[in-house]
Amino acid sequence: MIGYMRERVVAACDGASKGNPGPAGWAWVVADGAERPVCWEAGALGRATNNIAELTALERLLAATDPAVPLEVRMDSQYAMKAVTTWLPGWKRNGWRTAAGKPVANQELVVRIDALLQDRSVEFRHVPAHQVDGDRLNDFADRAASQAATAQEDAGSELGSPEPPPAPDRPAGGAAGKRGSAGAKAPRQRGGSSSRTIKAKFSGRCPCGRSYAAGEPIAKNDKGWGHPECRTAARSV
Repeated sequence: MIGYMRERVVAACDGASKGNPGPAGWAWVVADGAERPVCWEAGALGRATNNIAELTALERLLAATDPAVPLEVRMDSQYAMKAVTTWLPGWKRNGWRTAAGKPVANQELVVRIDALLQDRSVEFRHVPAHQVDGDRLNDFADRAASQAATAQEDAGSELGSPEPPPAPDRPAGGAAGKRGSAGAKAPRQRGGSSSRTIKAKFSGRCPCGRSYAAGEPIAKNDKGWGHPECRTAARSV
């Protein structure tokens, strides 16, 4: 049980779905005292939605950690976080129905998470996804979940798996990593894409399979809205 003999556990979890629904995976990672990834696990889900992957990641993290030890959970999923911190009490009062009277989506997962949250101290912290120099635990969990979704294979530190590779379309770092050569301007898009970027009103999932948070810049490409760098990568292919 992770957390035994520790005063506090800091962790992150994430899910990924390539198509939403599509090949999906989940992952969690636990940090050491310096917030370096020290223990992790990822798993394949077959075909599933992103929301199922996000909730599964949280469930597996809660099940793997010692309930007697305070836990900080970092997540980029607004849905999963609000499901267990904001909407859950009302769902239970309404007999597992929403305010509109509809059955709660993914109820079995939410019920299991609710049981795992009983009589333990858990602090949820939302972190923006896919930021240059962003939260290293969230980045690790995102990469591990994405790899599990793509490969449809389980992985983790106990299995001796290597650290999940960085996303191929992620900036190398800093402004130069986003723009390429200094001062270069992005060419104007034609067809189904646009050079315009806006701030997302809600969290969502880029066609590349990675999520973005509310308030993050997004741009339209041939397959919908997603990360500006994904639009740029598709244009350069």
